[in-house]
Amino acid sequence: MRPRLWLFGAFAALLLAGWALAERLEDRDYTALDNPAIGYRDDTGHDRVIELDRKLDKGAVKLDYSANGLSYLPAVLKALDVNVDSQVLVFSKTSTQASKINPLAPRAIYFNDDVQVGFVRNGDVLEFTALDPIAGVKTYTMDMERATKPGFGRREDCLLCHMGGITFGVPGLMVASVHPAQTERERHGSSFVTDQRTPLKERWGGWYVTGTTGAQRHLGNNPNLMDPIHPGAPAGDDTQNVTKLDRLFDVSKYPAPTSDLVALMTLEHQARMTNFLVRIGWDGRDAKTDPAALNQEIEQMLTYMLFADEEPLTEPVSGVSTFSKTFPQRGPKDRQGRSLRDFDLKTRLFRYPLSYMLYSAAFDALPDVVKQRVGKRLGEILTGVDTSKTFARLAPEDRKAILEIVRETKPGLIAD
Repeated sequence: MRPRLWLFGAFAALLLAGWALAERLEDRDYTALDNPAIGYRDDTGHDRVIELDRKLDKGAVKLDYSANGLSYLPAVLKALDVNVDSQVLVFSKTSTQASKINPLAPRAIYFNDDVQVGFVRNGDVLEFTALDPIAGVKTYTMDMERATKPGFGRREDCLLCHMGGITFGVPGLMVASVHPAQTERERHGSSFVTDQRTPLKERWGGWYVTGTTGAQRHLGNNPNLMDPIHPGAPAGDDTQNVTKLDRLFDVSKYPAPTSDLVALMTLEHQARMTNFLVRIGWDGRDAKTDPAALNQEIEQMLTYMLFADEEPLTEPVSGVSTFSKTFPQRGPKDRQGRSLRDFDLKTRLFRYPLSYMLYSAAFDALPDVVKQRVGKRLGEILTGVDTSKTFARLAPEDRKAILEIVRETKPGLIAD
């Protein structure tokens, strides 16, 4: 049973479906934002957005304004090192700027490993989530009107959606899919969070998707699924294997004409992985955390990190932007040219199934007790000492390749 997310207007009340395992992270208590071990509300953080804001305040960086309706978006993407080819487009009304989002004016999202940027045509603000290595995901906005000195403002009201059971009780990220209306709930539609565990047939309702999936169907490119409260009916074959969006809306109003399928799959993986890093980082720093409970959390994260719970692809998939080429170039490679960022796209998302978020600043900032446990367990799993069913899908050749890549590109994590 998947966790559902019922959406009301611009905000979301996060409710959990009944799951049997009480030890799941989704069922753990919330951690207070004012916990001194975390410092979430401190102004001393080091995420990319606040660092850019400090440079703007000092005059060390200047953001050019675009007069074509894009406002500061192109300049901010460049300053934050976020590629335009990561663009994905969502038209379901799930933002605080919901009244300005529709199938003719979708909301664009751009991302790298630790920043997500949201852009709404004719919106009031640009939207940002940034991963602070210690404090976790923080939310910001920037006014879209031209300013003498543009800057960012913290927005904790965004946590009405971005902090709940589905984000493990900490400020986090999510990708949601609107489900088509069914007879038993014509008056109340729903949206549910998706990630690598979700079959393609249940993903991307309320999103535009450019790319090919063969005979594998998905819910994307269906403008009927605009409103998560009152969604429309399923769409026909013309919503599948779409490579151009210009028949659906004016793509010239956006920096890119695509909503890349591979970028969207990557963002889905990254969202939940980010939530794991934040929650386990918080718990590892909190002296009140039961060590046994922390080890259980780490096991859940390892299952996800190693894609042991990934829904397999039954046919190859492909995107249409340059994302599939530029994303692998961002990560470290071993001497054989292998990277945890390399895509497979035939039977699974990545060629070497271990999360590239291993290289993130948030992972590096995890308490030593957590990193030592992760390194020990990865060693046991990748060398074949761990023969449990949980990781049975990891083929011996994949374990060997991942082990070699990690030892070379993340030295010291896994003992020789």
